[in-house]
Amino acid sequence: MQLILTAHGSADPRSAANAREVARTVATLRRDLDVKVAFCEQNSPNLCDVLTTSPAGSVVVPLLLADAYHARVDIPAMITDTNPTVRQADVLGEDDRLIHVLSQRLTQSGVSRLDASVGVLVTAVGSSSAAANTRTATVATGLIAGTHWQATTAFATGPQANLAEATARLRDQGATRLVIAPWFLAHGRITDRVADFAAAHRIPMAQPLGSHRLVADTLLDRFDTVAAARQAA
Repeated sequence: MQLILTAHGSADPRSAANAREVARTVATLRRDLDVKVAFCEQNSPNLCDVLTTSPAGSVVVPLLLADAYHARVDIPAMITDTNPTVRQADVLGEDDRLIHVLSQRLTQSGVSRLDASVGVLVTAVGSSSAAANTRTATVATGLIAGTHWQATTAFATGPQANLAEATARLRDQGATRLVIAPWFLAHGRITDRVADFAAAHRIPMAQPLGSHRLVADTLLDRFDTVAAARQAA
């Protein structure tokens, strides 16, 4: 079967490079799969171009964290217009495995899970979908489970609480050691803006999720769910 790992696409080459690295990990883990990489925009190959040669029953798995516009509108439209025999899997979402990776990124940056002075700014891309933003906000709750940390969510884009507002909220709650946890798959222009804020306010910033093995595992889980449903039909 064919798995089409589909990322949003970015003018920043680091984003596409990360998508290809995740695809390589997926291919290593599942040598029975024909793993392709595609992008909705800005990078090549474009998803429509890949779909034109994809066999029936292939599965598009969005390399996206939020179940928002690109997953609900862009990708389905491309599939419908180009190759309706292809099916679409769910986004990665607020999976416990990915929250575990984010926790690892924080501890790797020197933050102790037992430090009650820590306030974590979980920073994500904002969506026009209020439901998507609400789901994203659950990451902060999952992240502090089993720790002494406080956490809140900041959105790097959109009208939702921004980094400055979230920083003030954590300080008002008594946090004295702040750290930014980027809920992003890769570095890019938005994370660079977050990093500029971090540097200006002397707040350390952890690394994004990147091409961690658990990102590939989560993506394969989304693929397997669709494949199993197809076999059962």
